[in-house]
Amino acid sequence: MNAPLKLLMPLRVPELAPSLGRIIVPRRLLPPWVPLDDIREELATRVLELGAEGRAATVRRSILETTGRGAWAVAWDNAVRRAALRVADALDAEITRAARRVRLPRRRLRRHLLNNAEKRAIVARLGTGAGAFVAALDDLEVAVGLVADATVLDKDAYAAWQEALRTVARRLEAAWLALENEVEAEQRRWAPEIDAIAAWRPPLWPVFVVWIPLAVLLVWLGLIVGGYVAAPPWLAAQLGF
Repeated sequence: MNAPLKLLMPLRVPELAPSLGRIIVPRRLLPPWVPLDDIREELATRVLELGAEGRAATVRRSILETTGRGAWAVAWDNAVRRAALRVADALDAEITRAARRVRLPRRRLRRHLLNNAEKRAIVARLGTGAGAFVAALDDLEVAVGLVADATVLDKDAYAAWQEALRTVARRLEAAWLALENEVEAEQRRWAPEIDAIAAWRPPLWPVFVVWIPLAVLLVWLGLIVGGYVAAPPWLAAQLGF
């Protein structure tokens, strides 16, 4: 007896734009401290491209890979790295401006600029709000496994896969909003460092140790040369008095 014909469920990627919310249409009272709108827009564009590529694909595996966990993770990781780099550059610029205002020596300035470890820490902090997004990616991976061989009778698996995609988009929106909050927190975190640089003043000990004695010596020599003060014998011999 022949096995029954297995008709696979046609896959259609749902529209993701409504689930992206404020990634597409931001709602904020004040502009962010570091301009991130171009990164946000590129993230939204990439997600919409994933959906379009998935709808255009004709091979089942290609649809699932195009819209799968890896593609979402790459888009998010790229956005986080770019945002962190921009924050680091903005912090370095503020530190440099503060240092120049007080004429901080370049050697000391270099010690205040962000090093690689601090830049990696910023990347990690900007990504801390993505926990729910990562969990949604896990759920999407499970849904992909169930829908990969789903037949026309497995409508629940198909619906769960579509809902998993929408959920990932919603969680991506939440992760981005958390990233924006972390960007503002970075400004507050580094404010004491920048304020300390702005409050720096050159040390006064060279004035007392070097310049004042040197000035006294020059005045004394001037008085000797002018004939107002008698020169010591050893100095008179050197000067030919």
